[in-house]
Amino acid sequence: RVFVYGSLLRGLHNHRLLEGARFIALDRTRPVFTLVDLSSFPAMILGGTTSVAGEIWEVDAATLEHLDALEGHPRWYQRTPVVLASRRRAETYLLPQDRVSGKQMVPTGDWRAWLARRR
Repeated sequence: RVFVYGSLLRGLHNHRLLEGARFIALDRTRPVFTLVDLSSFPAMILGGTTSVAGEIWEVDAATLEHLDALEGHPRWYQRTPVVLASRRRAETYLLPQDRVSGKQMVPTGDWRAWLARRR
């Protein structure tokens, strides 16, 4: 299972990579993260007080490989286990904090709502 929170969300530009995956639920992280705007996509970093909104998807090994390639795992984003607000477990992609210095935070933790506000 993967928890997605940015460009992989339904209706956004990379969601096509989840074709064939099974949607599980909408969920949020526990409030221990920070969501950062990197222009065309966000980054979630460990540390902070934000509960990040996203979707949980059941994916097969081939889809997970494609997601890893998109996210540059393990060189860029790191795929990391997370326990969500619902207590469901999934893996998500986190970016090391040193790669987001000076970038704008998304205080609500909701990338889709943030995009709507930016337009």
